[in-house]
Amino acid sequence: MTALSEYQRLESTGIWRESPEAQRREVIVAFGDATLVISDGRSARALAHWSLPALVRLNPGSTPALYAPGPDADEELEIDDETMISAVEKVRFALASRLPRPGRLRLWVMLGMTAVAAALGLFWLPDALVSHVARVAPPAQRDDIGAIVLAELTTLTGAPCMNDAAEPVIEALAARLVPGKSIVLLPTALNGALALPGKVLVLGMATVQGYDGPEVAAGNLLAVTLAAETTDPLTEALDWAGLRSAFALLTTGELPQDAMKGYGQALLATVKPADKPAVTARLIGEGVDPEPWLQSLADNEPYALAAPSAVEPLMSDSDWVRLQGACMR
Repeated sequence: MTALSEYQRLESTGIWRESPEAQRREVIVAFGDATLVISDGRSARALAHWSLPALVRLNPGSTPALYAPGPDADEELEIDDETMISAVEKVRFALASRLPRPGRLRLWVMLGMTAVAAALGLFWLPDALVSHVARVAPPAQRDDIGAIVLAELTTLTGAPCMNDAAEPVIEALAARLVPGKSIVLLPTALNGALALPGKVLVLGMATVQGYDGPEVAAGNLLAVTLAAETTDPLTEALDWAGLRSAFALLTTGELPQDAMKGYGQALLATVKPADKPAVTARLIGEGVDPEPWLQSLADNEPYALAAPSAVEPLMSDSDWVRLQGACMR
């Protein structure tokens, strides 16, 4: 039986050459399920068996048809019988379509890997890039971005408060509680403190003017300082600015214009829970009574604490009054 059910027996004559240097000879061409059999025209001895799926047409569309058993083979077969040519073409294409396609498998594997890489890029790359940019940013660059964020904040809070009487008081407070940092007082809209990229901490005047002493202000300043040791304020700012802005900062050293627009409003609207045990421990370590700060918290949950062994006032009453009047010019 042949590879095509409509043919009970199919064979024809052909001209076969074993190699380019060999003499051409007349042969009988026949095929079965998946092979083309080439036999001697006189003795009927089989000379070659060619795989039909691997068969190569050397002159598509031309007659007589020229075939080879593979793309790099030396053998060559010439057939001029139209019925045989049609049958050979139909059979080899039918068989070739049933064979496994390693290239197609590789294509699907590559597409799958590309999809996985794209998913990783979508969900992992932004965080990884932002974290890297924040990690390698030099101090001067951090300070510049902190200044941009502060300017954005002041469009909502008003200009920072400071006068000649309050300036040395706030500098002394920073040196005592948060060495290496500077504290900026904002008149409105901020009830607490924020750590900005760089060396700036901002403190709302509500924590100064609304209390009898500096303990609440101190607790807020320490709370954001400790939080910044875990979550970098620059990373948070770049998360807001977006991947493109982070990449621009990495490659050019500058953020695109308006990259931080709206970030001030987002900061003022964000309320982060303070790490009460850590802040309380720091206050006690500084000789500051943590009770006023704990009572000022919105949750107002009871918290067992040990009183400081020795209380060291953060500032005198007169200095506290000077600080409360920082917004007075």
